[in-house]
Amino acid sequence: MLLMGIAVGLVLGLVLGGRISALVNAHLRYVALIFAAIVLRFGTQALITQGVGIADTLRVPLYALAFSVLIAALWVNRRSPGLLVVMVGVAFNAVAILVNGGYMPVYLPAVTAAGLSPAELNPTYHVALPADLGAEFLRMAGPLGDIIPFPLPVLPNVVSLGDVLISVGLGWFVFATLRWGDPEPEVAGVSLWSGRTRPDRTATDIGDRPIIMGTGMGPGRGPAPESVAGRSVPWAVAPGDAAALPASGRAPSTPAPAAPRPGLLARVRTHPYVRLARDASFSAFWLGQTISAFGDKLNQIALALWVVDRTGSAFLSGAVFVAAMLPNLLAPVVGTLVDRWDQKRVMIAADVIRAGLVIVMPFALTDNIAWAYPIVFLITAASLFFRPARAAVLPRLVREEDLLSANGAMWTGETLMEVAGYPLAAALIVAVGFPVAFFIDGMTYVISAVLIAGIAIPPVARIVVPRTQSAFREFGDELTAGWHFLRSSPPLFQNTLISIVAQLSVGATIALTAFYVTALLGPDARKGDEESVLGGIEGAIGLGNLIGGFVVGLVGARVRKGRMVVLGFILMGLGTIVWGLAPSPAVAIGAAFAIGVFNLVWLVPSQTLFGELVPPDLMGRVISIRGALVFGSMTLSMGLSSAVAERVSVGGVFVVLGVVTVAAGIIAAFLPAVRDT
Repeated sequence: MLLMGIAVGLVLGLVLGGRISALVNAHLRYVALIFAAIVLRFGTQALITQGVGIADTLRVPLYALAFSVLIAALWVNRRSPGLLVVMVGVAFNAVAILVNGGYMPVYLPAVTAAGLSPAELNPTYHVALPADLGAEFLRMAGPLGDIIPFPLPVLPNVVSLGDVLISVGLGWFVFATLRWGDPEPEVAGVSLWSGRTRPDRTATDIGDRPIIMGTGMGPGRGPAPESVAGRSVPWAVAPGDAAALPASGRAPSTPAPAAPRPGLLARVRTHPYVRLARDASFSAFWLGQTISAFGDKLNQIALALWVVDRTGSAFLSGAVFVAAMLPNLLAPVVGTLVDRWDQKRVMIAADVIRAGLVIVMPFALTDNIAWAYPIVFLITAASLFFRPARAAVLPRLVREEDLLSANGAMWTGETLMEVAGYPLAAALIVAVGFPVAFFIDGMTYVISAVLIAGIAIPPVARIVVPRTQSAFREFGDELTAGWHFLRSSPPLFQNTLISIVAQLSVGATIALTAFYVTALLGPDARKGDEESVLGGIEGAIGLGNLIGGFVVGLVGARVRKGRMVVLGFILMGLGTIVWGLAPSPAVAIGAAFAIGVFNLVWLVPSQTLFGELVPPDLMGRVISIRGALVFGSMTLSMGLSSAVAERVSVGGVFVVLGVVTVAAGIIAAFLPAVRDT
């Protein structure tokens, strides 16, 4: 597993023209200690396997020393891309081994799922976890043990979350450390990297200087290097050569020869995503959020199918999603609070709370399935604080000119988890069961919290304005101002009203998909079929989102946003109707893909419209108010459709609400404020 990550990073780096010499000469501190700790760690295990008594007797202190030195050395080098992730992985494995007296806990069903036999385990290193997944499982640090089957055809294995993090982090480090091409040239002291972060710099190099709210000033702000005093510099003028220009101060009319178009590899090497991959802070942040997103897919599929399996009720299974959506109605209030707090601490606290709630969930659901409703409500409530805090810190984590790319990278990571995460999550649930899926999801929140704690985020220096009224009145006035702006803008308000109606079908499909899959497959479904089909449907929606966003990017500049909103709603509604009438899983997956595509066809133009028309100082409140209205509609749809599905088929519910979505799109076509924007 570890070698696989290194190999992938090395191959990708070399394909892009990387140099091995750069990896050999990487600037790391305390390299000797790192190698000494690795030798001590694996040397101790080798001696114990060979039956050396003193090594067996001292296994705990020897392992503790090796892990402590390695974690400390990796922490010192955390500004090298990927090494903070490696450190978290090492720490996870250290806890699992030391808690069990120098043995790595392993989950035997995962061993079987990987195609191995329990007899193949190393008795001097492994200890079996209990099969009942109770309190003893947690006491033995089971969620950090070898619980993930890795059924490779040649080298089947069972790995831990720590192993996955170490592999990913090492691969990332190798990829980011290989240097590509010659150092960038400079013209008149101006970097031809066009103001972007150089490959050998990280966002943390700018230090912890605060950003002053309301000034736009902060790390990396100011004119981009390709401009001087805000003016473009399209040609090179050496210092002292100003006299060579005409008296008018303008350049000669003869155009400079066009530079040759760089090759494909050169363009890839300078792609913003590649630059961001070499930013230690952003890459750690991105990896933490992407891993956490995969955990969410595990949680979503496991919870939906577990409730359906235990209750057999469309209403009770849909009510779980209603409970999960309700906190979104408080988004305007939460967003205003998060703006006033330390967002880094908010994210860490939210992750820790979510981790605890998810880990407790299997025990609570085993006792009484009704515990699902308050727990998912609290998880969403914590997420409600995390999301605006994440949006607030991202502009402070990267340079201004890389912000668009950073947002795109975050969206890409989440979309990849929707495309690949759902099918992988379904396969993992089939292999290890529902409770282990929740344990893994809980630990992904811990990963996110530790990575956020380990990166430097410039603080916000807020300007204190003397209050002229009570804090409660001031808070209310801020929310009221956001509502008045939304209400007074016909394009935004009418778009919101149409979205409230059109997304009734979205609420129903979210709440009832798991029950729909069970009804579609019938009582004769084989073990694992429900998980596979549900994962396929959710993955198809994610793939549709990815392609839909790409299509909008291609045609968006040539088509009115309002036209795309109308088209997106009509075609998404038609896809929902086909989904409800689907005679087989293949047709359902195809319809889900279409829904994913056309969901982005209306969503991206709507978001762009709000970005263009809402002033920056009102953006958070206006978006939150719109979100509360739309989420309220979806929540109502979830509850009503779940109740109706007790009496009629789920497919029939999808068809009716698909017709409603089509009708909303047709109405939008007759509203100039929506259609002509």
